[in-house]
Amino acid sequence: MDTQVFEQYESEVRSYCRHFPTVFTKAKGANFYDEDGRKYIDFFCGAGAVNYGHNNPEIKQKLIEYLESDGVMHALDMYTVPKREFIEIFEEKVLKPRGLNYKIQFPGPTGTNANEAALKLARKVKGRRNVFALMGAFHGMTLGSLALTTDKASRRGAGVPLENVTFIPAPYMFPELDTVRYMQRLISDDHSGVEKPAALFIETIQAEGGIRVFDEQWLRDVRAFCDKNDILLVVDDVQVGCCRSGTFFSFERAGIVPDMVTMSKSIGGYGLPLAITLFKPELDVWSPGEHNGTFRGNQLAFVAAKGGIEYMLSHQVEEQVKEKGEWIRSFIESEILPLDPRLEMRGLGMIWGIEFENIPVKGFADRVIERCFAGGLIIEGAGRKNSVVKLMPPLVISREDLMEGLAVIRDSVKAELAAL
Repeated sequence: MDTQVFEQYESEVRSYCRHFPTVFTKAKGANFYDEDGRKYIDFFCGAGAVNYGHNNPEIKQKLIEYLESDGVMHALDMYTVPKREFIEIFEEKVLKPRGLNYKIQFPGPTGTNANEAALKLARKVKGRRNVFALMGAFHGMTLGSLALTTDKASRRGAGVPLENVTFIPAPYMFPELDTVRYMQRLISDDHSGVEKPAALFIETIQAEGGIRVFDEQWLRDVRAFCDKNDILLVVDDVQVGCCRSGTFFSFERAGIVPDMVTMSKSIGGYGLPLAITLFKPELDVWSPGEHNGTFRGNQLAFVAAKGGIEYMLSHQVEEQVKEKGEWIRSFIESEILPLDPRLEMRGLGMIWGIEFENIPVKGFADRVIERCFAGGLIIEGAGRKNSVVKLMPPLVISREDLMEGLAVIRDSVKAELAAL
């Protein structure tokens, strides 16, 4: 397997390839194939970017037809047919059935771009610099989003102070602490030293934070806190949106309506770069061109995004996720947790984590991930000290592939425990 050109010329910043040291040539459904013809089951899912599977044939056909028609490929924020058709289907089939009324902004094409837009707009609307975010959060790698992100390694790369953010303990960190009451005290106490925020940024499921699923009542209490104090609630659904949690938006289970929602990854339908920032109409105080970007109108991604929504609806993907999520939960509970009483699991829908923090071996989860790869499974880690093995297969994975992948995890955990 020739990887010399990557190792010689590509920056040391590369990361995932260090865990998956092979050269891939093909991907289909929930499978990768490398140059040697070996098949791998994908429990990584492009970090959540290919929920509808690799090279989904129904979406691919729409892309081929558009390319063959010489359709517009680059248009900044000009009006085009693909943009119109995406907006129409998103409004009529996603937002309106859920009773949601949002304006749509197309920032740059990645998740951090969506969060940067939300951050800037929130500060503009409220006229305040400070924002609240949760410990354990990951919101992106550009400076504004990075200021909202808590992991030390990511923040260290900034090279400048990351300011105007107050971090609140996530509710799982101190179960005895009422975090909503804590936030109220911060802004009510004239000796707290904390500036009232323009917004509170949250993920309803902290994915990179270790698959931490926030309680529905806590989400409702946070919504009430923001309403009471004239603070915008921003939900980052970049990774856990697009049905990953079992509903299109991850916050639906709590019955709340955020003031802003950010999405990317699988909103692009086919793994193509696209991001959107949604906000209530009264928050649309932008001046023309006040926040822009050369690739804020990815035409091919609009085609794929429309195709992704059509596929989601016609194949009842939300129902698939609920059913398959139960298969995953049941397997972990019956086949993996009994291997060692120190193991824990967390998750919802089709994002799950197995926690190895209590195994007193440095890098134990990384060892499991490497053994999984040797067994033909691509999977990544998350959480503090990367102690969580994170299961995030394509939503359309077959039962056969899903069960085979879960068996690889079980066997890898068992082998690593036996090696202690």
